[in-house]
Amino acid sequence: MDKGRLEAFSDGVIAVIITIMVLELKVPTGTDFGALRPLIPVFLSYVLSFIYVGIYWLNHHHMLKACQRVNGRVLLANLYLLFWMSLIPVVTGWMGVNHREKIPVAFYGVVLLMTGIAYLLLSRELIALHGEKSPLALALGRDDKGKISLMLYAAAVAFAFVRPWISLLIYAGISLMWVLPDPRIEKQIAE
Repeated sequence: MDKGRLEAFSDGVIAVIITIMVLELKVPTGTDFGALRPLIPVFLSYVLSFIYVGIYWLNHHHMLKACQRVNGRVLLANLYLLFWMSLIPVVTGWMGVNHREKIPVAFYGVVLLMTGIAYLLLSRELIALHGEKSPLALALGRDDKGKISLMLYAAAVAFAFVRPWISLLIYAGISLMWVLPDPRIEKQIAE
């Protein structure tokens, strides 16, 4: 199967996810700077989630650029990824309003963890389809960065029940690890 429809569908879903997140931002009720204060945690959770969705979109784009085709298993793996990404607006809003509370901060991490696992599964399905010597397989290698991220998400979920602020720092740190598109894939495509 041609990968074009998968790319177009995924781009559309991701655009809707970002749109839903921004629509959750509420207009301040007052006209002074003090009216912005209660919105700061909500805005910061939006910024963090926007960065995450952007990272997934960029890396999804690069990953598919390294592939020539898709099959049914890849389509299902992609839907699984989009499912978890579609939950990001919900946990973003919940955590933004309740950023000091254990359960919302933990659920945010669960969704990020499951999104990371889904991305890993999609990459494995693409490698299975294209072969262990494909540009994508060679670019990702053992994918240590991806596996470290999954371990950090799991740790952040656990820390949310002890000190939610530690979890928030871990989530921000992971986003910094991935803020630029994965250069391994670009390098393989160029070669």
